Amino acid sequence: MTFTDASLVALRVFREVAERGTLTAAATALGYTQSGVSRQIAALERAAGTPLLERRHDGVRLTPAGRIVLRRATTVLDQIDATARELAGLPDDHATVRLGWFTSAGTTLVPHALAALRRTHPAITVTTREGSTPALVRALRAGTVDLALLASVPPYRPLDTETPALKVLTLTERSLRVAVPAGHPLARGEFIDVADLHGRQWIAASATGEHGGLGVWPGLDERPTIAHTARDWLAKLHLVAAGGGLTTVPAAFTPVAPEGVRILPVRGGPAEQRRIVLARLPTPLSEPAARLADALRATAIETDTSP
Repeated sequence: MTFTDASLVALRVFREVAERGTLTAAATALGYTQSGVSRQIAALERAAGTPLLERRHDGVRLTPAGRIVLRRATTVLDQIDATARELAGLPDDHATVRLGWFTSAGTTLVPHALAALRRTHPAITVTTREGSTPALVRALRAGTVDLALLASVPPYRPLDTETPALKVLTLTERSLRVAVPAGHPLARGEFIDVADLHGRQWIAASATGEHGGLGVWPGLDERPTIAHTARDWLAKLHLVAAGGGLTTVPAAFTPVAPEGVRILPVRGGPAEQRRIVLARLPTPLSEPAARLADALRATAIETDTSP
């Protein structure tokens, strides 16, 4: 058996595994059993004559051979999909750009950039998906998104260790703030002293307050008390308004805070900054993707300088 015998089904399954990071997640997304996914990967590895995935306790990672196969498989599958569309008489989708974005970018940055792009380039179609940084980085590698809008935290390490390195453009750097109930004593001033955050109840994305979403103030030097967990930003802010606790948010949330919430800067202690970056593969951008990148950059700068 040679690699030319590899089936399109196996290539699609392999791309899904590479994007999802685990066989289980890929099986769920495809509607397959995990054993079915395993069989397709095993067949592809036999055809390649070498392992394509490194199995680890936390999922899978592409081997050097796997990266080659993924790059080629993505090209083949995209061409097959384009051919199917053409045969079906569907419109050419060359002007479609696939954008991935981190959760809080959906409050202002993404919708405002898309509105601006529609005004200047109405023929460009943008499809979007929200995701975590690891998921969107895998999607870039798998070729299922063209651009990924990500939040980068100090010390601003590379997004992954794969080669070739992703190309990353910093759009802006923003400070973090704390959302408090409008009637709370901390809401009386124009800023909050970091010392006044001690002993507070917090609303966070996880029960530990670590990783995968803001919530607890990053510079807090105590074990936090987390009263509520929620991943949805609107839910967090309404819990704040109801007096359920405090939560950390990007400064960009200030103009969209619901009634009953004040969003204030924090003084004292190290500055807490987050970069918003646009990541992509180090290959030339299509013109539609470049136009979207320009719109995102202009919107990021505009919202940073807005009063």
